[in-house]
Amino acid sequence: MADLWQMLAFTPAQALVLTFVMFCAAIVRGFAGFAQSALVMATAATVVPPVELIPMLWFQEMAASLVMARGGWRDADRGTTALLVAGNWTGWPVGLALTTALPTSSSSLTALVIILALAVLQLVRLRIPGLHTRLGTLVSGFVAGIASGLAHVGGMVVALFVLSQDGAARSMRGTLVLYLFVGSFGSLIYLAVFGVMTQTALIRGIFLIPVTLIGVWLGTQAFSPRWEPYYRPFCLCLLIGLAAFGLLRLALAG
Repeated sequence: MADLWQMLAFTPAQALVLTFVMFCAAIVRGFAGFAQSALVMATAATVVPPVELIPMLWFQEMAASLVMARGGWRDADRGTTALLVAGNWTGWPVGLALTTALPTSSSSLTALVIILALAVLQLVRLRIPGLHTRLGTLVSGFVAGIASGLAHVGGMVVALFVLSQDGAARSMRGTLVLYLFVGSFGSLIYLAVFGVMTQTALIRGIFLIPVTLIGVWLGTQAFSPRWEPYYRPFCLCLLIGLAAFGLLRLALAG
């Protein structure tokens, strides 16, 4: 067992907390189609630095996307998804450059503030003029790429974009699933180029995949027509609470 902790470069307490958080976040991901990375960042950024969480979360997002890919392809707005992904791939290196340059405390604070702000904006259904033009969609993807590279919460930015269209819950969920799946291929290249995807990150990511798969499967089973009107408010309120809790912990630690 000691060899396992050495390979993961975690204490048993860190591994236990991260496993529990990842499982709960995966359930939400399976239900809502997004928010796994944001939930993990909100609750675990004070335990594991964001720059270490980001490559681990890549494996979890890819595993979740593979499980949900079929439904995502069927329900998504594919044209919108393509523009969002193009913008995402452009913004990723900007955000990743920032997160590798910032001190750990600043990176954690930035990640939690981003999550809190985006969740509040989604909850109040912010309307931005011109957002749904081709240019607006590309800019949204670019901002999502920066948020992904900085704190791996680009899915929240895209969720804000999709929510503002007032589309069907199933279509929103499908667009988010497809966006996260396709966007992951570009982000892997950037993680490798910036030296963030280390051997330790690889081992950690693979170690947590079974937890994600079980959680996503449970969350997917809970997604049914009768619960669709409630899943967005539930996830957003949960994110606001968790991000606020994380910020409080940082403030007390400081």
